[in-house]
Amino acid sequence: MSEELVTTEAPQQAELPFAIVMGNAITELPKDLYIPPHALEVFLEAFEGPLDLLLYLIKRQNLDILDIPIAEITRQYIVYVELMKDMQLELAGEYLVMAAMLAEIKSRMLLPRSSTAEEDEEDPRAELIRRLQEYERFKQAAEDIDELPRVGRDIYTGSIDTPDKQVERAHPHVELKEVLLALADVIHRTEMFASHHVQREPLSVRERMSQVLETLTTDHFTEFTTLFRIEEGRRGVVVTFMALLELIKQTMIELIQTEPFGVIHVKLAGDKV
Repeated sequence: MSEELVTTEAPQQAELPFAIVMGNAITELPKDLYIPPHALEVFLEAFEGPLDLLLYLIKRQNLDILDIPIAEITRQYIVYVELMKDMQLELAGEYLVMAAMLAEIKSRMLLPRSSTAEEDEEDPRAELIRRLQEYERFKQAAEDIDELPRVGRDIYTGSIDTPDKQVERAHPHVELKEVLLALADVIHRTEMFASHHVQREPLSVRERMSQVLETLTTDHFTEFTTLFRIEEGRRGVVVTFMALLELIKQTMIELIQTEPFGVIHVKLAGDKV
């Protein structure tokens, strides 16, 4: 009996497509495909300038901004500038200016100075510290302003047009009791002007009707109580009231009250206002 050798191959995974276009799997890039060198750029949060980078290096190491170790900060700053030159050369100009300033400050601090000159000469780091403190204040102010609620980002305003609706309010009907209450109020006020001087004055209801008609107009409302002359006393008030009643009876004047228990107004009968 002959023995047959059976060889088995290990299973292999099929090549996975990196794209599917119109239902067809694409496993190889087309040979005529051209991808520009800067077709894809990823923008990450970076430093906004040399002062921002210096402030970051100082805060990362919990250094005192008033006592900056220039040698160490300059070394770390140069490392970042070299990295920046390799990645994005066009942005390295202003950073190189700051690097030169740090080198100058470092060299000035290394130069030997006499004791008298040391007392009179200003700290080479003073100007840099002043600029850093000013930049830190403005940066913090900008962050505080950015945290305030902003319309369109945190707050959205809503608007709605009010319906054009005209409401006509009917005037309440003037009852006789309302007129009598107004008359009582006028009579009560006349008592405060009462005096013991007796003087007879002839009062005519017809004459008072004419005076009331001269006072009123068809397009102007006059308050009911202003038609009475308090100085005439009780007789004058009664005569004026009788004249008004007679004019109302003859439909020569109108009484109008805009709301219950409100002020009563008088006008000549005519066109509606």
